[in-house]
Amino acid sequence: MKPWQHFKTITHHRILVCRGCFRVGLYWQGLTHDLSKYSPTEFLEGAKYYQGNRSPNAAEREDKGYSEAWMHHKGRNRHHYEYWTDMNRQTRNYESIPMPRKYLVEMVMDRRAACMTYQGSRYRDDSALRYFESSRERELMHEKTRRELHYILQMLAQKGEKETFSYLKNSVLKGKPFPWEESF
Repeated sequence: MKPWQHFKTITHHRILVCRGCFRVGLYWQGLTHDLSKYSPTEFLEGAKYYQGNRSPNAAEREDKGYSEAWMHHKGRNRHHYEYWTDMNRQTRNYESIPMPRKYLVEMVMDRRAACMTYQGSRYRDDSALRYFESSRERELMHEKTRRELHYILQMLAQKGEKETFSYLKNSVLKGKPFPWEESF
């Protein structure tokens, strides 16, 4: 039963991301979002650790100390900030770089859909913001990406989907400056 439940969960998540991406004009990204979740590396572990109320990657990590499915996933999906991490030749340390805007927008859709999927009827427009603000990931993200994501998630929490999606489509994806980038 777990494989079927896991399949339904990831498919539901993908449909939600696809709808969000379509609303802002990211058609190809919507169609191809998270296809790696159906690969054996990710699907089999996801089905094994499926719980229905949170990512199976967390349960796999608790059990094994790491998540093979997550390592596979983040290296193949550009909407995760971890994808945008590499070795800095000068410092010889792994460092993040700013995410291109189209992947930043897909990340917003992904986070929104994940909250909708796992929270169900408890989902609110501020769910993704609350998750982001309570996580440690803010420390690992590139400062520019972190600031842009936080701004967008705050907008979603305060102004709702309609205004936020319009902003993403007509400003962010068109390369217009964020408010703090505008010069007077």
